[in-house]
Amino acid sequence: MTTQRINSPCSASLDFMPFQEMKIKGAWIHTPMRHNDDRGHFEEQFKLSQIESELGRTFPVKQVNQSVSNKGVIRGIHYTDSPEGQAKYVSCPRGAIWDVVVDLRKDSPTYGQWDSVKLSAENGLSVLISEGLGHAFLSLEENSVVNYLCTSNYAPELDRAINPFSEKLGITFSNFGAAGFFLSEKDSGAPDF
Repeated sequence: MTTQRINSPCSASLDFMPFQEMKIKGAWIHTPMRHNDDRGHFEEQFKLSQIESELGRTFPVKQVNQSVSNKGVIRGIHYTDSPEGQAKYVSCPRGAIWDVVVDLRKDSPTYGQWDSVKLSAENGLSVLISEGLGHAFLSLEENSVVNYLCTSNYAPELDRAINPFSEKLGITFSNFGAAGFFLSEKDSGAPDF
């Protein structure tokens, strides 16, 4: 049996850090330790005690969502106006997505900025997104599956969206060379940032 960090040829080491903060404070990329053997592999995708000890925050899961998206589908930018906010833990167990986090916190030094990471079944990465941040993704493959663990229940009256093609944000979806993008009416008609 072998153990390795995803995206790294190295064996497990004592300095392995499963969470790396993104450019946006309050958003982290989680890299699981993957254990490979003749059967395939095993990894811990979500572990509350690790989030609490590594990040000093809790993550009470109140709702789990799953979407399936064809190549070229963009979902988001979504966030909630609920008083408690909504943190998300996003993973892609099938296919691949380009995941985007947008800072919507007016008092933040990175307000209006975004950061991104590719999540896929192959790399096993996930993203933890704190309350007050917006989230979007572009599906890079047909039938990409995305799972979202959420810290609050969906409340349609508090659900909000920003147009992912906002010129003020300048998110570079076009870097992926898709012939066309597919958005819901809600997302394509969402207001600019």
